[in-house]
Amino acid sequence: QVQLVESGGGLVQAGESLRLSCAASGRTFSLFTASWFRQAPGKNREFVAAISWSGGSTDYAASVKGRFTISRDNTKNAVYLQMNSLKPEDTAVYYCNAFNIWPPRYEFPRERLQDYEYDYWGQGTQVTVSS
Repeated sequence: QVQLVESGGGLVQAGESLRLSCAASGRTFSLFTASWFRQAPGKNREFVAAISWSGGSTDYAASVKGRFTISRDNTKNAVYLQMNSLKPEDTAVYYCNAFNIWPPRYEFPRERLQDYEYDYWGQGTQVTVSS
């Protein structure tokens, strides 16, 4: 099991920045792909960004590329999402995810997880961007 706890959400104005954190415990988090997803009101949960276990590979949704940066510190069992130039459409609950394979799975809900795939989620942190 991997337990994930997100923090750092809040209310900001358009153009400002926020840094989300995800603290992990349990199984060896440093061996997991870490991702951020988000879910806006009335919409499905969507992929935002992912980072491989070593930090050597990253991937971003087109809507956040160039504005958001994902990083991790395996000595602290933590992953971060630096969000710059925030827009009202970034308003959502942001979820941290740990998945044991790279590349990550991008879909939500998950489609037929295999026996060898391990998938963990945090409870989410609210980000609200006012115009």
